[in-house]
Amino acid sequence: MIQKNFLTRLATLAAAGSLFVTAAIPQAYGRDGFGVGAIVGEPSGVSVKYWIDKTTAFDAACAWSLADHSPFQFHADYLIHGPSLSSDSKGSLPWYYGIGGRVKNINNESHIGVRVPVGVTYLVAEAPIDIFGEISPVLDVKPSVNLNWNGAIGVRYYFH
Repeated sequence: MIQKNFLTRLATLAAAGSLFVTAAIPQAYGRDGFGVGAIVGEPSGVSVKYWIDKTTAFDAACAWSLADHSPFQFHADYLIHGPSLSSDSKGSLPWYYGIGGRVKNINNESHIGVRVPVGVTYLVAEAPIDIFGEISPVLDVKPSVNLNWNGAIGVRYYFH
C-alpha cells in the first residue's frame, strides 16, 4: 500500500512539474505559422521564418548586398532560441543562435559559405509580429576560403 501511494504521489508530482515547465514558457515565445518581412543591413531584402516548435525555427532571406555592388544573396538557417532576456505582458526577447548556408553571386561567380547567426528577436505578445537583430560570421568555402560578416535588423508578420 505504501509503495502504491508513493507511486501515485510521484506521478502527481511529475505531472504538476511538467505543467509548471510548460507554463514557464511564455505563450508568445514561439509563433505559429509562417512569417514574412524585411531585413535591412548587410544584406537587405525579404526575410521569412517558420517556427518548428516553441524554441526552434528555420529562417531564410533573398537579399542584396550593399557592400559588394548589389550582388544577390540567398541564405537559410536552422535557429535555436534560448531563454528570454526579458519578458512581460507586451512580449518576450529570446536570444538565438544557429547554423546555415549562404549562396552569393559576385560578378557571375557563385560564392558558397557557412553562416553562424547569433541574435535577439522581440516577439510582440499582442500582434503576430517579431522584430530582430543579428550578426553572422560567414565562412565562404567556394571559390576560395574567406571570412565575411552579415549583420542586419528586420521585422516579420506571421500568418496563421
